[in-house]
Amino acid sequence: MDSRTYNIDPEAIERLITPATTAILGVHVWGRACDTEALDTIARKNKLKVMYDAAHAFGCSRKGRMVGGFGACEVFSFHATKVINSFEGGAIVTDDDSLAEKVRLMRNFGFIGYDRVVYLGINGKMSEVCAAMGLTSLEAVTDLFRVNQANYECYQKGLQAVPGLSLIQYDPVERNNYQYVVVEVDPKVAPLDRDDLIRVLQAENVLARKYFWPGCHRMEPYCSLQPDAHLQLPVTEKVAARILLLPTGQTVSPKTVDLVCAIIRSACKNAGAVRSLLLREPPQV
Repeated sequence: MDSRTYNIDPEAIERLITPATTAILGVHVWGRACDTEALDTIARKNKLKVMYDAAHAFGCSRKGRMVGGFGACEVFSFHATKVINSFEGGAIVTDDDSLAEKVRLMRNFGFIGYDRVVYLGINGKMSEVCAAMGLTSLEAVTDLFRVNQANYECYQKGLQAVPGLSLIQYDPVERNNYQYVVVEVDPKVAPLDRDDLIRVLQAENVLARKYFWPGCHRMEPYCSLQPDAHLQLPVTEKVAARILLLPTGQTVSPKTVDLVCAIIRSACKNAGAVRSLLLREPPQV
């Protein structure tokens, strides 16, 4: 992981390539696009494909070019937690006609025509109600982005004076969906650590949460297959222990954001008393 962007670190890729490697998978974390130029260069040099997980990045750009046109393909999520949602579902976008045809076969059990199966497939078709919800989200996309940005800016203003707390920054030159309000808590500077802040906020019925916690390398089956993976992922370990997501979206108003910020400021101002109270209550599992 790149410690500046939290995306895949191009400098770490080549030393991990083996004869079994066939592709590079980049993730546009929180909608901030990967260094696509660097990944393309490495892929060409090593004769690999590049694919992108663009689940967070609908409506975002990289150097003025919209996410969705990079690599061999990019995959968007339309899950209910995403900026454009269809309850469930997603989309794979590509300019490779051959790959597009394979994907179309895969989403319908590999069927071509009425009763002929020619490829590996699953039932990946979107239902009509999900498609209708997705189209409704698309119609409101400008308003969705506007509300998200307004909330993000309110959080920036409300938390700027709290020591040890910093919001991830979005490049104002690029197009952003501002879907995620991500706070990094520096335990050496902040009056309360990330987990204490989450407990405080949840006690006040604020839907704050850890994100990418625990890291995939600490989940099954990966933790059993590679029990020492954490030793190779120091930046991932550090970031996963410090990240806090705050609520945003159409149902969150600037007034609500101000209240959330006030709770955080008050908790940090009275950190000693808060820690004493938290010690009396076991953390939620």
